[in-house]
Amino acid sequence: MSVWSTNSVSLELGNNTGNHRLNFSNTKIYNRNHRCKMSDHGNDFNTPRYVSWKKLHLSRAKLKASSKTSALLAGFAMVAMVELQLQPDSQVPSSVLVVFAIITTLLVAVHMLALMISTCILPNIEAICSLDAINLVEESPHERLHWYIETAWAFSTLLGLLLFLAEIAILCWVKFYDINKTAAYSACIILIPILFIFLGFAIHFYRSLVAHKYETTMSGIRELEKLKEQIEQGDMDHSNGINDLISGIHVV
Repeated sequence: MSVWSTNSVSLELGNNTGNHRLNFSNTKIYNRNHRCKMSDHGNDFNTPRYVSWKKLHLSRAKLKASSKTSALLAGFAMVAMVELQLQPDSQVPSSVLVVFAIITTLLVAVHMLALMISTCILPNIEAICSLDAINLVEESPHERLHWYIETAWAFSTLLGLLLFLAEIAILCWVKFYDINKTAAYSACIILIPILFIFLGFAIHFYRSLVAHKYETTMSGIRELEKLKEQIEQGDMDHSNGINDLISGIHVV
């Protein structure tokens, strides 16, 4: 009977050891495959690496939006210029045609520049974002190429959209001037308040964004000051405790 118990205990120990080795090997494989996941490093959201990781995703979103917007608006400008039919005896002023050619060229050039920047930088950022590895954020070029990303974003959203609104006004003028001058004037009159609304929203948006960043920065500074005061208070309490302990010692 004792021999049977010993064998059963040995079998249980052997099974437990095998299960432990299997679990340990699975844990090693899991850790090796997921050692760089965000969940392993997402406890502290105030580290420079995590801040850089957030900037990486913001740059990625900006480049994606810039590439889509620029491709769409540049294609529209090219189609509008190609499909526009002008008659030799057209009464459209030559100055209007010159302005139309200049705005169309600027619109296509600005959006093509933004599209080129987005196309060149976005794959390098996507390669890091697809890994979901925060400890690889230093390998992304988004910090070094920050000004290029902001340039593409500004060209695509601010300057590009302003040129697009001007393109619509000039296109309506060229298209309807020979048919009905009232329609050409009406298009320009309608677009003027829309242009002011667009500029007002852009200014309000950027001011709100700057104010939000300022408040976030000041909140972080206040937290650091509180932490500094707590550390200094702890040091003072510790030094007072040591002094009390020294004063309480009697030399015999």
